[in-house]
Amino acid sequence: MSPALGAHSGLYDTTATEADQRAAFTSGEVPVAVYGLGKMGLPLAAVYAEVTGNTIGVDIDPEVVESINAGNTHVKREPGLAELVTAVVDNDDLRATTDGEAAAEEAAVHVLMVPTLLTDDRQPDLSLLDEVVETVGAGLSPGDVVFVESTVPPRTTADRVVPNLSAASGLDPAAFGAAACPERTVSGQALQDVRGTHPKVVGGVDEESTRAAELVYGEISDNEVVPTSDAATAEAVKVFEGVYRDVNIALANQLARYNPAMDIDVTEAIDVANTQPFCDIHDPGPGVGGHCIPVYPYFLTDQYNTDSSLLTAARDTNDAMPEYTVSNLEAILDAHGVALESASVLLLGVTYKANINELRNAPSIPLVRNLRERGATVYAVDPLLDDWSVVGDIEPLTLEESTDRAVDAVVLVTPHDEFADLDWDRFDAPILDGRDAVNASEVEQPVYTIGGQWP
Repeated sequence: MSPALGAHSGLYDTTATEADQRAAFTSGEVPVAVYGLGKMGLPLAAVYAEVTGNTIGVDIDPEVVESINAGNTHVKREPGLAELVTAVVDNDDLRATTDGEAAAEEAAVHVLMVPTLLTDDRQPDLSLLDEVVETVGAGLSPGDVVFVESTVPPRTTADRVVPNLSAASGLDPAAFGAAACPERTVSGQALQDVRGTHPKVVGGVDEESTRAAELVYGEISDNEVVPTSDAATAEAVKVFEGVYRDVNIALANQLARYNPAMDIDVTEAIDVANTQPFCDIHDPGPGVGGHCIPVYPYFLTDQYNTDSSLLTAARDTNDAMPEYTVSNLEAILDAHGVALESASVLLLGVTYKANINELRNAPSIPLVRNLRERGATVYAVDPLLDDWSVVGDIEPLTLEESTDRAVDAVVLVTPHDEFADLDWDRFDAPILDGRDAVNASEVEQPVYTIGGQWP
């Protein structure tokens, strides 16, 4: 029994004062379990541990669990994370386990941070969430609260998570709390984001769940906590954020295609247009990757009986960018007297985002496939990547090897830090800068961009 909370150590439907609840949470009297210790889950668990002193991290991968319990982190290039994990493990504030049911029995706050993927026919795949909900339900107690940090289709928490928790636990839904508290984090700055780069959005399935979520995240985040009317609204907020970016990028990519016909630098026009405060056009590029932006539109399309043609068109536009990038490259090679079918091409960076070791939906994969289908020989450099099996039929090179390899063109797909100080003149070939990251004025070789200079 918790001295601060009285009858139980849960935060839902307690008679304890708000001050006692906060004291119990921050002193570790209210155990926390975070389910899913990936590149977003581990930073979240580490911050929970830092605040509460009593957090259990749950993951199905025993190597991940072993690494964390040794004070290490498997998440690369996340500033401050390695040091924080070492500190909270050394202080016994964080421990990891593969035994989710045991963690659920111990915890009173359950934080779900597993990914929502897509099926082969591009439908939301909630199987991982269902599995963790089953695990949590096996140890759920009256007064517990469950926070869904995973990005999910709107209405998932109320219509799917709560009934499944009730079925697995045997508890009436009124006996525990549940709230959607979607993560708003970006790889490379996850700790700052969890701690409060942006306001934290929470929405419960009832008023008491919202109140408990506000209390908890008021301690986790230094920023304001924004409660929504219900869980579905909170879920929609996160999905809408991703859809906005997908549609905006599609607009930029569509505008980039006007470059040859207009004979202007579209990227310059976008930059100048954005000096108007009501205009915020994103940057064109070779495609949209990752587990977020290209996925979230499918949480809306075909899920509700309403028109989604704009979202579908944006997805089609962004999905077409790897092929459009190859057409740009073909024009560049042709201008330099080389046929794409006989060309050797070097790709720099194949992960979906700079300094992030993630290949999910990476535009480099269809880019490689398209180049190989056209007969080109493809080499690639990516200092973050260990497993190249899903990339395609290419020859991986180190950065040092690449500068000594004779190629017909270089394509910067992902601008990792390692490429920032690269001597581009060591490549005796034109450069297609897919991310507008090369200072062309300092390079002797011709540099082309998507939407910019055209051969």
